Formats: sequence, structure tokens, C-alpha cells
Amino acid sequence: MLTTLKRIVQEVNQIPVLDDALSCLAKRLIEALKVDSCSIYLADYDQQHFLLSATQGLASEAVGAVSIGFSEGLIGLIGQREEPLNISDAPSHPRFKHYPEVQEDRYHAFLGAPIIHQRKVLGVLTLQQQKKRRFSEDEEAFLVTLAMQLAVEISNAQARGSITSLTENVPKDWQKSLRGVPGSSGLASGLGYIQNIMVSIHNHVHGRCEDPEHEVYIYRLAVKQTQQDMTELSAKMKGQLPDDVSAIFQLYHHLLDANSLGREVEVKISEGWDAPTSLKMVVENYIRQFQAMHDPYMRERAVDVEDMGNRVLANILGLNTSESAQREPPNKAILIAEEVTAAMLAEFPSEKLQGIVSIRGSSNSHAAIMARAMGIPAVMGVSNVPMNLLSGKEILLDGYTGDVIVSPDVTIRQEFEQLVVEEQLLSDKIHAQDDLPAVTKDDCRLSLLVNAGLSIEAENNIHPASDGVGLFRTEIPFMMRQRFPTEQEQADLYRQLLEAEPSKSFTMRTLDVGGDKPLPYFPISEENPFLGWRGIRLTLDHPEILLVQIRAMLRASFGLQNLKIMLPMVTSVSEVSEAKRLIRQAFYELEEEALAQGQTLLMPKIGVMLEVPAVIYQLPQLSKIVDFFSVGSNDLTQYLLAVDRNNPRVSGLYDSYHPAVLSALSTIAKHAGLLQVPITVCGELAGEPGGVVLLLAMGYRNLSMNSHNLLRVKWVVRNITQSESEQLLAKVLTLNNPQDVREEVNIYLESSGLGGLVRAGI
Repeated sequence: MLTTLKRIVQEVNQIPVLDDALSCLAKRLIEALKVDSCSIYLADYDQQHFLLSATQGLASEAVGAVSIGFSEGLIGLIGQREEPLNISDAPSHPRFKHYPEVQEDRYHAFLGAPIIHQRKVLGVLTLQQQKKRRFSEDEEAFLVTLAMQLAVEISNAQARGSITSLTENVPKDWQKSLRGVPGSSGLASGLGYIQNIMVSIHNHVHGRCEDPEHEVYIYRLAVKQTQQDMTELSAKMKGQLPDDVSAIFQLYHHLLDANSLGREVEVKISEGWDAPTSLKMVVENYIRQFQAMHDPYMRERAVDVEDMGNRVLANILGLNTSESAQREPPNKAILIAEEVTAAMLAEFPSEKLQGIVSIRGSSNSHAAIMARAMGIPAVMGVSNVPMNLLSGKEILLDGYTGDVIVSPDVTIRQEFEQLVVEEQLLSDKIHAQDDLPAVTKDDCRLSLLVNAGLSIEAENNIHPASDGVGLFRTEIPFMMRQRFPTEQEQADLYRQLLEAEPSKSFTMRTLDVGGDKPLPYFPISEENPFLGWRGIRLTLDHPEILLVQIRAMLRASFGLQNLKIMLPMVTSVSEVSEAKRLIRQAFYELEEEALAQGQTLLMPKIGVMLEVPAVIYQLPQLSKIVDFFSVGSNDLTQYLLAVDRNNPRVSGLYDSYHPAVLSALSTIAKHAGLLQVPITVCGELAGEPGGVVLLLAMGYRNLSMNSHNLLRVKWVVRNITQSESEQLLAKVLTLNNPQDVREEVNIYLESSGLGGLVRAGI
């Protein structure tokens, strides 16, 4: 059964048009399982029905014409129950509904399985047989397994817009709505732009053509250019490569010959596919043939075939790798990336960057946090959408809801522009209170700090309205180099930061790499990086890295008193003790140097980040050896809920408003108060309107956030009372799910005159 399943899935995956793929699937299932009929129904949530989309055994004219309501018949029952249905005589079932158009009167045995992707029913897959019998457990298990794999393909096709009406022609530049995860609040519009675009046969989106002759012409032109490129490359490398490697160029020329690959590509074009798609189909077929060969050398040639295909595709599209890297972004650019990196944002001209669409990532991935720190609207996790589908297209991006509109019509564009106007009015209202203190209406004062270090430009522009820096991430100087920065390089940067506002505290976190923050020159390959070698674990294993960084921090603080040092990813008291030993070692080494320069060197306050749940139960012990606590609510939420916040499959489970997370935060605040240890929250929750209200009620008085949110948080604080927030907290701590918590918080924000932030807040 497993071999049969793999064979069917592989064949179906190779068919570019979903309707054709489903028809092939129905045919192959009949052959493999020896049944009389197989049908696939796809869900249409706009019309609230399942549409018969493919069949072998029922009336072919019913495909695309017969729809079954979500609450009707056996198909509707499967969708409602979200489980398989196996019955020996379908017509006798009380939910059976007769549809004359499908001509199923002769069938009795019925087996159906729901097609589900990420909790959403996408359709129903059915088998039918004329005789009365119950399908076997093996057959049922086979169908369920196949339905699970089919769900991924249907979801991908829907994301790409591949499902088209069987009776309508879709315009080339039709409006497309995509949905991702809100990454950074705000609204943005501009042209999709892919930085350093990489041409890939596998990622290219299938397309049809209206002028086959023109497609053949541009294909042949691209082949000639590729042949010329290969001739020049071969001549350039002559005498530098052994004969067996040079022979690869001959393989390229052979495949590019009109009697080889060329003829097959032109046949595909004659079938109505455009040149890039025809090339993709033929090249991927060659790749599979080479990969299936027994000879290891020949199997390796699949890589060469793919490279050759990419070169031809680049010439078809008029792209050159060196040229594409130098392309100027449009004045209003929506950056499209597989995953946004710090280096990518550092290189991008900030005056042209309007928004970000990341194919991977979630609302609390490092990329999203960077976007929020820069005040750039972002949508994350727009998965299953090839990037080149968005390149060069007009895009409207809603960082509040996660909506991405491609090629919007006039009406949608006008509505979006009105939202932009409303957002600006709210921003003006918030900025009108810039100079006022963060004090609640019943005189409870909060200290608002900023998280910094995510962008080189922002490092020297700490928000003037802040009370200092609650978290400086020291990773960026490490990530932007091709080697570890020297002690002097670090000291110069840290000195510049500490001197900027010497009267305000400045908390520097020691190097926290690993997880979703790798160093290019110190790669870490792990099965589960978020539970692996990161933070204090890594730097304690490499004291030479930690000591250099601590020495740089201390040297930068000569004559100043505002440095604090914070340790990340702490799990045990022993880790803190060992880190403090190294800090003392560095301190004693530098005391003499400071005196020689006529400077004073004070031992900075040492704190720990509370982000691993284990430390919640070690607060009394930790309080004896540290000076302050800082809650990293992002990772604390991730570890409490056992959810990888970068994984789009489960990122929906990641929620800082989860009752367990709120309970943990409340417990931490209570114990810190009893232990008389200063405590700060420096995760994203501290920058959300709803989060501020709840944290205030828990007893937190120091909140650190990205500078873009600071004035908004101050506005929230000035419009609420501590007593009302405590009443709200008491109520939400009795609730059972995050949605109910959010609803209660939204109601409170509305009643406090902060309704404008409900959309932008939580």
C-alpha cells in the first residue's frame, strides 16, 4: 500500500493544473483499489457548498455543475463531522440525498474521507462500489492517508490562485487576496520587490500563453543566449578543469540541442503553456529521470540539468544574476523575501521601504520583531505562494490583519487609502502627548524603556521620551560581520551608546545567538535549535567569546554609571554563578587599566532574563545573586506553550494572552515584589495596548518595548486607571482561552476611549 501511495502522490504532484491532477488521482485510485467510482469534492466557503471537481465513475458532465450544501447529504455529513464515513449501503443511510445529475443510482458501498488542512475542511474524497459491502480497514486507512497528502497540494494550489472556474477565463492581472500572520502593525502600499532575486525552475509559477509562436521565439532566443554563455564559460575554464568536469559542458550543449530538450519544450508550448512553464515541465522531468538512475555519477547529473534549466529560465525572463543583484528597488517598495534577515534590512534603502511580506516566519519571529522595531508594516507566513507571483505587482499590505492584496481594483484601493488617512489621524493624536509623563489617571507612574539593537541605524537614536534602554540586543554587530568582532570594535560601539545619554540606564544583553539568529561564520546545525545550544549555554561553553564581550562592555563604561548586564536563556542558578565569575574576572583585569586612565570602573548591576519556565521556580535562589529580573515574554510564551513561534503550522497556538502565560507572568511579578527585586518586561507584550493594561495590573512598573510603540503605550497609560486594570485582570484570569481574554481587553479599551487602538493593538 505504501508503494502505491507514493507512486500516486508523485504522479499527481507532477501535474501543474489542479483540475487535471484531481482527474488523474481519481483514475489512479480506481485502478489501485479496484473500485467502481472515485470522486473529489472541493469546498467553496463563499457559496457554502462542496463542488464536484473530479470523478471517475459518476457522470462527467456533472463535474463543475453539481454542488452539495455543507449540511446536505453524505458529503456534507463528512465535512461536518470531519471524519471518514464507511457504509455498506449508501441509499439506505438517513443522510443520503439523491442527485440525479451524478448518476450514482447503481452504487451502494460508500467510503468518504475529509480533506483537511490546518483545521479547515478543503473537500471530500470518496470511493463507491456497486455491490453492498463495507470497505476494509486498510482501504479506509489508505484513503485517509491520501486525503491528508492531497490537502497540502490543494492548499498550495489555492494559495497560488491555481483553482480557476471551469467555465470562466481568469484575467491575467486579476486581484488576489492572500492571508498571512500580522507581523508588524501598519498599512503600506507599493510594488512588490525581491532583493537579489534567485531564478529557480522549481519555484516558477505555471502560466498559459495566447501566442505560442511568440513563446517559441523567446524560448529559442534564450537557448541561443545560454549556449553562448556556456561556450564562453567553457573557454574561460579551459585548462583549469579535469576532463570529466569539462564534459559537463558537453552535457549542457547536448540538452540544449533542438533535437533534445528543445523539441519537447516546443511541444509543451503548442499545448498552450508559456515558455517558462514548458521549460519547467520538461526540465523537471529530466531531473527525475537522472535522479532515478542507479549509477551514482549519472544521478549527480540531475544537479547539472537543474542548473542548465535555471540558466535558460533566467534568459527567458530577461534576468541576469549579476544584474538582478544590482536592481534598484522602486521608490515605494514592498520587500518580498523567503525570510527577512537583519542583513537584508540593513542593506535596503530605508527611504524606499514601505512594507515587508515574508513567505516564512510568524508574528514573533526575529524578522517580525525587527520590522516592529523599525516601524515597518509586515505580514509573515504567507506560505505556499511563490515569490515571483508578487514581484512587480501593486500590493496593499495590512499589518494589523495579515491581509495582502495583489493587483487591487479601484474600489479596494480607495478604501485602503481611507484607512491610511484614519491611521495618520490617530498617530497625530498620540504624538500630541509626547512630552507628558507615563502616569495613569489615578497617579500610578510607569517607567517606559526601549528595546534596541535590531538595526544599525536605530542604535544611535534611542527614543528621547524613554527612560532608558531596557534591552540592547548585542547580536547585530556579530551577525553583520564575517568573523567575531574584536574587543576594541565592540568597546567602541558600546561606548558610543552609553555616552549618548549617560543619565539613563542602559541594559546590555550578552550574546544571544542560536535558534532563529545564526552567525554566518559560526553555523549551528541542530534538530531543535530553540531547545538547543543558544544564549548563555553557548557563551559559557565558549568563555573566550563571553570574556571578550564583557571586557568590551566594561571598558566602554569607564567613568560612567549607566551600564547593566543581562544574561539570556538562563535555566539554572549555576549558570548565573559561572557567568558572574567570568564577569568578576574581567572586572578585576580592567580595574587597573581604568585607574591608569584616570577613570573609575564600577561593577555593573547583573540581571537575568526570565524566559525558560524553570526559572519561575528558582526566583528566591536567583534573587540572592542578581540585581534585577527581566521577563522575556516572547520566549517565555514559546516555552510555556511548547510552540515554535517560527513554525506557521503551529504559530496560531502561540499567544501571550493564553491563561497559562498570564498566570505565569502574574506569579513572577508577585514573587519579584516579595523578594524586592526590580523587574522589567522586555518582550513584545509590553508594547501592546492590551498587554500594558494587564502588566500594570500584575504589578509591573518597568516596561521595555520597541521605540515605535513607546508613545502609543504612553497614551494608553495616560488613559487608564490602575484600579480598573486590576479588576480586568481578576476577570481574565478566570477565563479559559485567549480569545475570551482578548475580547474582554478590547471591551475595556473601548470603554476607556482607546477604541482606535483595538484594531492596531491586540
